[in-house]
Amino acid sequence: MYKIKNDQYKRSRGGKSTVLDVCCGACGSHISYYQKDGPGLLKRMYLDRFIDLRPKGESLRCLSCGRVIGVLTVYKTESRPAYRLFVGAVSKKAI
Repeated sequence: MYKIKNDQYKRSRGGKSTVLDVCCGACGSHISYYQKDGPGLLKRMYLDRFIDLRPKGESLRCLSCGRVIGVLTVYKTESRPAYRLFVGAVSKKAI
């Protein structure tokens, strides 16, 4: 159904990936499908891991209610662009 990316970032996080259905925390509408590598909380969403959405701009917004979910930043450890998510801005479930 979805093509999972298998690269150095996936291997450095233990080699396990999960596809998440990410929804708005306020209105509950679907935002995107996202490949999460490794365990833990969803704190940031890397641009190269979005499956069905190619976000643009400085902020990630819900398409239904317009709420700002995250802001664009560069994760310094890996020099990768990512959206840093606000606490409680999204809900997710594994698919």
